[in-house]
Amino acid sequence: MVKIVSRKSLGIQPVYDLGLAQDHNFLIADGWLASNCFNKSHSTAYGYVTYQTAYLKANYPVEYMAALLTANSGDQDKVQRYIATCINMGIEVEPPDINRSGVDFTPLEKNILFGLSAVRNVGQGAIEALIESREEGGPFVSLADICDRIDSRVVNRRALEALIHSGGFDELEPNRHQLVKDLELILEWAQSRAKDRAIGQGNLFDVMSSVAEAPAAYESAPKAPPIEDYPESDKLRLEKEILGFYISNHPLREVERPARLMAPISLANLEEQPENTTVSAIVLLTEVKPIITKKGDRMAIVQAEDLTGKAEGVVFPKSFERIGEHIETDLRLMIWGKVDRRDDRIQLIIEDAEPIEEVRFVMVEIPAQDAGNIQRQQQLRDLLRQQSGEGFGGAKVSVVAKIQGQHQSQLVRLGPQFRVQDERAAVHALSQAGFQAQSSGLLNATA
Repeated sequence: MVKIVSRKSLGIQPVYDLGLAQDHNFLIADGWLASNCFNKSHSTAYGYVTYQTAYLKANYPVEYMAALLTANSGDQDKVQRYIATCINMGIEVEPPDINRSGVDFTPLEKNILFGLSAVRNVGQGAIEALIESREEGGPFVSLADICDRIDSRVVNRRALEALIHSGGFDELEPNRHQLVKDLELILEWAQSRAKDRAIGQGNLFDVMSSVAEAPAAYESAPKAPPIEDYPESDKLRLEKEILGFYISNHPLREVERPARLMAPISLANLEEQPENTTVSAIVLLTEVKPIITKKGDRMAIVQAEDLTGKAEGVVFPKSFERIGEHIETDLRLMIWGKVDRRDDRIQLIIEDAEPIEEVRFVMVEIPAQDAGNIQRQQQLRDLLRQQSGEGFGGAKVSVVAKIQGQHQSQLVRLGPQFRVQDERAAVHALSQAGFQAQSSGLLNATA
């Protein structure tokens, strides 16, 4: 063991340093340099592991992402981020399925099947009972089938409701509301049948089903009066309560493509942005905490999410006075704000917000031959700057340039300095100058 006899800074040294802020290089008695560094074998091992994981992700993407989701199934933020990665890779993560799902995330041919262990309120015992019954008696054909084949003390009402709300029964019955209403009646029916079997008493339907090999017994199960399914917003809300995130759909999914253009910064990479950087993002407000300051002013702390992750936001009184009507739970907004770092946490200081239904932008078409014309570029800059406003209360309408080639086109969002205040006035000015321009809404851009 080496004894350290002195310590001093030696400046930059040719070692693999771990990055400690200070006091990380040591001079030992014989003049050698000791440091918090990786030796060659350690570095080689990490490099080899990096190569292996990169190889697996490139050549076996479905299997790799399924393993990654399983390994991080207890961390909802990471799971949501990895599901977003799957979507970008063209891999769909399918909702749980009582007839196909296993304990963990399962790789399919092109997609990934959600694992039952990641569904809240469904314990390990319930999962084992479901899989065992499925393997012994074949796929389940209905809710009544499950309740009749499995002890309700193992797979109880809470677990069954969780499976319904998470989409586990969608292949058998897509009306989740109807299943929830049926559940109480079917549980009572199944418990009565279990008591009859316990005392050796059967019924005619059992005999008929065993002879005809058909689920005739389950046809006698009671059902609640027909009812319409939950509205899409309620279905997704209940799904998120069980899974921690949306899986079958997402309120922002319909604006995914234009969102990448209008607000290229996603919440997942917010940490990469320098402090005080002004960013825009299209988000869903999942939680709003109103606050009254000592002066009696209103402000709010919000939790926002997009398809990639979550972030905390703060709306201070001055901004809340202007946009407070939009700061409500479950609203889809385009927000503008600044990146703020405090106590190793990152948050958004939200300065402006607008419902996505009201978000407008200006599309200006530029022939490819004009794209490199300096005079034409300068004319476009001057026109847009004349249409800009001051501050967040002014110019909020983004401008998108469509570079039109002979066989293809490319969309380019111009920087925030080229936002305009009134899209109609901007379109008129651009048209007068010989540019082809039109205004559109964000939701219209999805078509």
